[in-house]
Order: sequence, then structure tokens, then C-alpha cells
Amino acid sequence: MDRQQELVLRTIEERDVRFVRMWFTDVVGSLKSVALAPAEVEGAFEEGLGFDGSSIEGLSRIYESDMLAQPDPSTFQILPWRGEIEPTSRMFCDILTPEGEPSPADPRHVLKRQLAAAAEQGFTCYTHPEVEFYLLKSDDLGDNGEPIPVDYGGYFDHVTGGVGQDFRRRAVTMLEAVGISVEFSHHETGPGQNEIDLRYADALQTADNIMTFRTVIKEVALQQGIYATFMPKPFSSHPGSGMHTHFSLFEGDTNAFFEAGQEYQLSQTARQFIAGILHHAPEFTAITNQFVNSYKRLWGGGEAPSHLSWGHNNRSALVRVPLYKPNKGQSARVEYRGIDSAANPYLAYAVILGAGLKGIEEGYELAPATDDDVWGLSAAERRAMGHAPLPGSLHDAIRSMEDSELVAGILGEQVFDSFLRNKQDEWNEYRQYVSPFETSRYLGIL
Repeated sequence: MDRQQELVLRTIEERDVRFVRMWFTDVVGSLKSVALAPAEVEGAFEEGLGFDGSSIEGLSRIYESDMLAQPDPSTFQILPWRGEIEPTSRMFCDILTPEGEPSPADPRHVLKRQLAAAAEQGFTCYTHPEVEFYLLKSDDLGDNGEPIPVDYGGYFDHVTGGVGQDFRRRAVTMLEAVGISVEFSHHETGPGQNEIDLRYADALQTADNIMTFRTVIKEVALQQGIYATFMPKPFSSHPGSGMHTHFSLFEGDTNAFFEAGQEYQLSQTARQFIAGILHHAPEFTAITNQFVNSYKRLWGGGEAPSHLSWGHNNRSALVRVPLYKPNKGQSARVEYRGIDSAANPYLAYAVILGAGLKGIEEGYELAPATDDDVWGLSAAERRAMGHAPLPGSLHDAIRSMEDSELVAGILGEQVFDSFLRNKQDEWNEYRQYVSPFETSRYLGIL
């Protein structure tokens, strides 16, 4: 038994922890949980916890249903919202086969495998997400068929006596209590829309943090008698919720994206990384924007980037290079702005990183940056400038992903097939659904 495992067992005893929740995700990023008695934790460290993987979306096939959940002791945290009476903790798990090998269907392992590929090239990947979400009075709809927000504030608004301020304060305190460092929080553009930015961490820790973040946000909202949603676009006329994520690669203690004296202080490595992302973005959009509703965010206005472009401090571009801070070369980074806050973070970060690494491996050439407002250009102007569109629907994204050798290689056969099957089922169900838009528009005139 290693020192981290011993520390967990000692903490469980000293804090009188009564329940240990084992967390992992299915292929679309839904959080799964099983509560373990404290006396069983040592055995779980040694042998894993057996469960029926065929009942979890995409985790195993029916004829190979037996799986093991192996807790990662480095992720142990007491869950503060459960209170001090019968304290509850959690650990993220790696999913193993009965032979003790990493399961090829485990989304967390997909990201681990991609990080290992980066390490083979000498890189460590760090990420910094900006997570947006809406706070609603409940999950019921109003008379107009849309949700009811908790306020009608706008970007950076200080809503005096507003629910959002108290909510953000409690949420940040709760996040810090489970070891998630927060950079800042504020009201976003939409009514009831908020953003909380997490500090830089390695990509695996960030993905774990995002899964915890979503749980914390929903728990704090329920405590305040409101409802939090990460739905990509819950309102027709207000912006969707994204999860803009900053990426940087380090070689030891050196930021591989920084080169003094170059345009925007970007190294050749950074430029090739951006080129890889832009080249392969249509292929992985089904991962970063995995729901039918995601394409209402991408194509429904509200400042979501939907064309292949990059720029320096250009918020209309799909990839943005933030403003360079003099004498802070370590902060050089690139920001991918297309991703939803509802994406499976393990798979999303794996495909973005993999696309960037492909650009570095193959020496992709990066097209010139754009200073234009991409949203304001006409379709003809965008075509002339080479700003090809991202897929316009989940159906289009599925078709792009189906033909991608890169995404198939990053995800592995089982995750690739399971994810596509899940999304195809969603699209088939959606296209059979007759929406209120159709009945209100056509019923009385046709």
C-alpha cells in the first residue's frame, strides 16, 4: 500500500467518514457514483470494486460486463455539502477489466492515454477552463415555454441583493473546500447566467475538477432553492453557455508556447498546435458539442464561435491567443472557445490535445491570424478568407467524426463506437420529434 492510500485510510478514521463515494463517468460525461463503507476502502485499493459495466452507457458490452472501479487516492476529498453529521467523501476511479488492465472504454483513461502521448513528446499539458451556466428559479418552464432566470442582470453586473452574488460566494467557498482553486467569478451576459473560472492545473486534474464543479454548482443551487443548468442554450434569445479553455504545453519548467520576439510571442510549437486544432476541429466537434442543443449555441448568435479562425485577442475567433503580458512568458497559452460547458471533459480535452499534437508532429502550417469580426462577415467573405464553418448540426458533426482516423485513434475503438451510437440515437429521436415551433408555425396555415 502506498503513502497516499495510507493517508486516505487514516483520514477516513480520524474524520469518522461514514460513506466513501466512488465517482466515474459514462461515455457522455454523466457522473456515476457508488457509496462504499469505510471498512471496504482498503480492499478497493487492492482489488478494485466489481460492478456490472454493461448497465453504464458505453462502458462495456453485454458479453464482457464485469468491470472493476479502482479508486484514485490522490482525488480523495470530504464533501462539505454533506455536513459534519455522518461525513461523506469521494474519490474518482479508474475503470479496469477483470484482469486489472485499464478499460479501453473508460473516458478518464482516454485522457490519461493522450497525456501519456504528450509526455512521450516531452510535453505536460495544462488547462484553465472558464465555465458558464444559468441559474433558474426552477427546472419548470414559464408561460412563454422558456425557463425563468433568477435575475435579469448582464455582463459583470452587480445585482444588488441578487441571488447570484450569494450563490457565487457560497459556490466558490464550497469549491475551495474540496481543493478546487478559483480565479474569479462574475455575472455573465444572459439573465441569470454566471461564469466561474478555475485556476490552471494539469489536464487530468482539470477534468476531475470540472466533474466536481458541476456537482457543487447544482448542490449549492438546490440549497438556495434554485436550479443550475449547464444546458448549452436554454434560451432562444440569450447567449449559450460555453467552457472556453486555455491550453499550454510545458517542457519541464519552460512554456513551449512562448518565444520572445516572434509574432504575438508565439513559438513555432504553439502555431503548429493551433493549426492542428483548426484543421481537425470539424472532426471532433461532436465531442466538444455533443448535444442537439449544442448547435443552437454555435449557430444561434450570442458570440459563440462557429468558423475555423484564430486571432490575437479576437473573441470572435474559434481559437484566441490572449493578450501577451510583458515579462510573463510562462503565461503564454491558446484558448479554444468552441467547447460547451456540458461536454465530457475527459474526451473533449483528449481530442483537442490530440489534434494540437498532430499539428506539431506533422508540422502543420498556420494560416494568418484574423483581426476581423468573424461574426460580422458575410458568408461569401468568410469563404474568401478561408473561414470554413464548423458542423451545423449534431448530424453533420457525427458524419465528420465518423470519417476521422485521428479521433478514432484518440478515443479508441470502443469509446469511438459507443459515443457515435449514443449520438446517432439522440439525433434519430430528435428528428422524429415535432417541436412547438413547427406546430405554432404550420398548424394554422397548412
